[in-house]
Amino acid sequence: MNQAVIFGLTEPEFGELCLKFLLSGLIAYMVFIIWNLARESKAGGYGMMWMFLGLGLGMFGFISKELIIKMLAGGQS
Repeated sequence: MNQAVIFGLTEPEFGELCLKFLLSGLIAYMVFIIWNLARESKAGGYGMMWMFLGLGLGMFGFISKELIIKMLAGGQS
């Protein structure tokens, strides 16, 4: 069974690589959006901290979920 090769990588390898890079870019863009929203609303330092905490919690949950999966999978060999 032959797998499709894209840029010298198999399709699953290419998909995993794209997911990591593109998702990292999306998270960086979301951080910029939160910063810009806080700046335009003149939230101040304390308000900006709460905006990053509240709006960034979802990104933190997604990242921590991936780390927890890797830690649990590492113990099961």
